[in-house]
Amino acid sequence: MVNNLILTYINWNINSDIFVIPIIEHPIRWYGLFWLLGIVLCYKILDSLFKKEGRPTEFLDQLTIYIVLGTIIGARLGHVLFYDPSYYLDHPLKIMAIWEGGLASHGGGIGILTAIYLFAKKQQLPFLWVADRVALVVPIAGACIRLGNLMNSEMIGTASSLPWAFVFTRIDTIPRHPAQLYEALFCLLLFVLLYRLWKEKELQRNNGNYFALLLVLLFSFRFLDEFLKINQEHFEDSLFINMGQLLSIPFIIIGAGLFIFNRFQERIPKLK
Repeated sequence: MVNNLILTYINWNINSDIFVIPIIEHPIRWYGLFWLLGIVLCYKILDSLFKKEGRPTEFLDQLTIYIVLGTIIGARLGHVLFYDPSYYLDHPLKIMAIWEGGLASHGGGIGILTAIYLFAKKQQLPFLWVADRVALVVPIAGACIRLGNLMNSEMIGTASSLPWAFVFTRIDTIPRHPAQLYEALFCLLLFVLLYRLWKEKELQRNNGNYFALLLVLLFSFRFLDEFLKINQEHFEDSLFINMGQLLSIPFIIIGAGLFIFNRFQERIPKLK
C-alpha cells in the first residue's frame, strides 16, 4: 500500500551531496552550488545594469561583497535569535558553525538592508537608490536558495493529495506540498515582473518603488506559503501563526508604507 502511494506522487530522494572531494573528503552540496549560482546570476544582471548607468566594475564588486557578507551573517544570526536562542546561549561557539545548517531568510533580509545602508553611506548614495537596484535581483537569489532547500529535502510542506505532491523519502512517506518549489517559481515570476517594470521605467519617478514592491509581494507570498509548510521548531506549534509569518509582517508593512508614501508624493504636484 505504501509503495503504491509513493509511486502515485513525485518520489523525491535526491542526495544533498553532489560529490566528495578526494583526499580531503569534503562534500560539495547542491545547496552551496545553488547559493553560488544565485550570486553569479545576480552579479551578471547588476553588471549589465550598472554598465548602462556608467558605474565602474569596482562599484559592483564592493556592493557584492557587502551583500554576500550581510546575507550570510544576517541569515545566521536570524536563525540563532528567532528560532533557537536558548540553544545558542548554552552553546555560543556554535553560533558561527554555519556548515551545520541553520539560516533564516528574514535575518538574511535584515542583513541585506544593513549592507545596503553601509554601502550607500560609504559611496554617498541614497539608500533607496541602491535598494531599488538590489531589489531587482533578490528574487533570483531567493529562487536559487529555495531550490537548494528542495535538494536538501528541508522546509518541507504539509500533507497533500495533489498530483504534484512530493514524497520526501529521506524524511517519511507522506505526500507533501513542494512549498520550496512554490516559492522558487514565485520568485522567478517576481523577477520577470520587476525587470519588466524597470525596463519600461514604470516606477522610476521616486527612489524606493521597486524595493517597496519587492517587500510587499515577496513577503506576502512568504506569509501565505507558510500555511503549506510544517513548522520548523516545536515552539511554533503554540503560536497562532508561525515565526516565518510573524517576521514577514514588518517587511510587508514597511514596503506598503513606502509605496503609498511615494505614490502620495507623486500626486502632490497635481493637487497644487
